[in-house]
Amino acid sequence: MTTIDAPAPTAPAAPPRAAYSENYKRLVLFLLVTAYTLNFIDRTIIATLGQPIKDALKISDTQLGLLGGLYFALLYTFLGIPIARFAERFSRVNIISGAIIIWSAFTALCGTAGNFAMLAAYRFGVGIGEAGLSPPAHSLISDYFEPKKRASALSVYSFGIPLGSMIGIITASQIAQAFGWRMAFMVVGLPGVAVAIALKTLVKEPARGHSEPDAHPLSAEDATIELPARPPTSIGREFSEIGAVIKLLFGSWPMFNIVLGVTLVSFAGYGGGQFVQPYFLRNFHQLDLKTVGLIVGLAAGFSQGIGTLIGGPITDRLAKFSPRWYALAPAIGVALAYPFHLGVYTAGSWQTAALFMLAPGILAYVYLGPTFGVVQNMAPTHQRATATALLFFFLNLIALGGGPPFTGWMIDHFAAFHYAHPATNGLWDTLSGFGGSHPADFQQACPGGKAAKGAAEAAKAACSGALVLGTRQGVILAYAFSLWGAFHYFLGSFGLGKALAKARADRGEAD
Repeated sequence: MTTIDAPAPTAPAAPPRAAYSENYKRLVLFLLVTAYTLNFIDRTIIATLGQPIKDALKISDTQLGLLGGLYFALLYTFLGIPIARFAERFSRVNIISGAIIIWSAFTALCGTAGNFAMLAAYRFGVGIGEAGLSPPAHSLISDYFEPKKRASALSVYSFGIPLGSMIGIITASQIAQAFGWRMAFMVVGLPGVAVAIALKTLVKEPARGHSEPDAHPLSAEDATIELPARPPTSIGREFSEIGAVIKLLFGSWPMFNIVLGVTLVSFAGYGGGQFVQPYFLRNFHQLDLKTVGLIVGLAAGFSQGIGTLIGGPITDRLAKFSPRWYALAPAIGVALAYPFHLGVYTAGSWQTAALFMLAPGILAYVYLGPTFGVVQNMAPTHQRATATALLFFFLNLIALGGGPPFTGWMIDHFAAFHYAHPATNGLWDTLSGFGGSHPADFQQACPGGKAAKGAAEAAKAACSGALVLGTRQGVILAYAFSLWGAFHYFLGSFGLGKALAKARADRGEAD
């Protein structure tokens, strides 16, 4: 009798291999963080060099605010949207690499500016280049990291903000103290070329939607594919896509309030932050630029770095209990930070001010990772760069474009009021007399905030005292906008879980 051998048992199918190793994803994130660090060094260097620039060019604080705010932000915000649309269709790695070279070159050129107009023109150029980083970078990170890890990954990316601020403050102040503010611009602009080459060489362009729950590429080679055939481009289609993303950001209660929250908190941060170093130099005369750079760079950079890094992981964990924490954590942290801001600008010594500066960053900067994570998790895979660009459009046009000039404008008016009314110190009295202040008269009497050479000691003291008090009150008022932003974050927590669940369902993803 013939027997038939039973088929040998087959081994279970091996699970699909991860498309990218964890080490490779960490390398990509490291390079993007490095790029964002340079981005913020070059973006915020005006705040570090503001006082020397003000002294050299004899400009007002309003003009200083324009250099650090609107003149950078205008093209930065408007170009971000078309660049993001290109990033949805073309290589994000190429866009980022080219952008870094552009903004680095214009930063170096700032050191050659002979007057306010030239410096303003070069700041426009810096904004053009920097518009090409974050929208495609957020999109890349979302394709490398799955939804439940995005807030954490974007927190790490956002670490470039405090790291860039800290390195920029310390490095630029040291160089400016030794070689002048012009050399500081030139030196900090150079490293961008090396980072651009590293990104172009080492970072692969992943498939769109690569990290979504229903995506299971077998290998890194399979995942790194050419972009799918692009539908014909038309103005109507582009406006339709942009309109869809605007509806995503403003068409629901949670997202509307979260966008308002991040905008107002950033308005306060950019506005107040523009005048931190100038305030220390104006109020604590025993300090020089190099020492102020070390104090502010280490104290603020340390605290902001901790807040940025812990924001995403904390909220990712709390969100397991309720997605509302993506909005509640920023609301609580920002609100708790404001009393410490008051402490910084009412302290009687620089040592006490520096101690107060250690807390606000840890509390307030938790908002970055959760906010960016929510936006990316709400957006369809083919609209994520556009979502970031539109968020940055509203955020930076109002916050970065408006915060520093508004704060400088307030300082100019407050200083003028105190110069004319030296016996009046209260903020309420200053606000009451705001309409009667004349900044032009103050600028004429105290060009650049200082009395003319050879002026009597009483005139020098009058100019200095008015400027210090005006700066203190202007910055305190600017930071008060963060409380308004915290309230909108709280409002945005209502219905956030349902909005995120709907976004997943619309993409066809399982929970």
